[in-house]
Amino acid sequence: MPSHEALHPHEEKSMSFLDCSCISPTQVQPISIEDQYEDVSHQYLSSDVSECTFAWGGAGSDDITALSANSAHYQLLSELGKGFNNLSQVRMARHTPSRQLVAVKNTNLDECTEDELLQLMNEVLLSRLFRHPNLLTSRLVFSSCCQLWVLTPLMGYGSADSLLRTFFPDGMSESLIAYLLHGVLKALQYLHLMGYVHRGVKASHILLSGEGRVYLSGLHSVYSMMRDGKKVRTVYDMPHHSPALLPWLSPELLRQDLHGYGVKSDIYSLGIVVCELVSGRVPFQDMPPTQMLLQKLRGSHCCLLDVAPSPIGELRGLKVSRSGVDSGIGESVATGSLTRTATAERPQSPAPKNHSVTLHNLVQLCLQQQPDCRPSASTLLTHAFFKQVKRHHTRDSFLSLMYPAVPLGVSSPDDPHVSCSPTPSCHPPTSAIAHSTEEVWDFS
Repeated sequence: MPSHEALHPHEEKSMSFLDCSCISPTQVQPISIEDQYEDVSHQYLSSDVSECTFAWGGAGSDDITALSANSAHYQLLSELGKGFNNLSQVRMARHTPSRQLVAVKNTNLDECTEDELLQLMNEVLLSRLFRHPNLLTSRLVFSSCCQLWVLTPLMGYGSADSLLRTFFPDGMSESLIAYLLHGVLKALQYLHLMGYVHRGVKASHILLSGEGRVYLSGLHSVYSMMRDGKKVRTVYDMPHHSPALLPWLSPELLRQDLHGYGVKSDIYSLGIVVCELVSGRVPFQDMPPTQMLLQKLRGSHCCLLDVAPSPIGELRGLKVSRSGVDSGIGESVATGSLTRTATAERPQSPAPKNHSVTLHNLVQLCLQQQPDCRPSASTLLTHAFFKQVKRHHTRDSFLSLMYPAVPLGVSSPDDPHVSCSPTPSCHPPTSAIAHSTEEVWDFS
């Protein structure tokens, strides 16, 4: 396991943000997390990579570990979004020596509270701990003045949330949904095996690179289930910033009682994400928090639109898709996304569509009221709904799923959408945004 001596091995002169003068030494306590779990990372570094990477793409374009840890070597381009209570600004940037495009998250440490600084430190440590091809981690972290720079590969297609807003307002095809969820489940399988619960599975934390690799982000919400060197079944902590996560959180997590919650809480969140991707709108989003909580605790759940909402125990016969397999691009894209302009708001009343039996069954399994009744991430990977994923393994088939979306940075790699050159100032530039707010994505 790597040590905590430095956050980046390629530049000995780069300063860890833990050494920044903005932080008093008493605020940072030594943390040793490598001894609290069984290291299974090696199982994921060499296995199943072919399932996560297309033959034409490879993993090279997503590898940024060889880039320099010097802010002067990066040309800041368009703004992609904000995160971490709006303290972080996410921008596309170009590493000028190699011309490689990356994503940069700048956080002003002067504006962070002590608790927020500890959250940042925990996120960086977890990024160094985890190793999985479907988990977005920060391999290059350094500080410049009072700015923390966190670099990740550029997610060319952005988040699933931004894709819904801009290109698929009526929902995605089942083939694309299966492709995205398969990558998410691989990441969850790894996290759960490592002894962590994610607690932030939602569409804005599902990212897609220009090469077609699916990533799960949102490490700031990850929580360890290791206690005294052993993995426990339940924990009781409430996630930070939970109001923004309420629609996706499981009943047992929201209940906050002595029964606690475990990794199956992520499976419930995945079921909510399925409904989100299918319809283009977030379940429970129109409900006041109290009503939402009551609905979830009573066992009501979000059904697909061709079945009337009902308690999951009353769900009986599932309506079969006319195609028998997939709602298809013809239903979800050609009749919706290609004939309407992109808007920042999700449609409030998307048109009903017929969905496959396997998709209905997947949602039903994920949204079981009792956590023990939900399958594990490993079991869900064998679900019949994901058999279609292996049929889409070429560039043309992947692009057909993504049409009409186009990844960032492919139209003109040398297009000078530059806001300004990096400066030693503690406040990053904010002018000249080249892309609309509809393309906002979150990798924090």
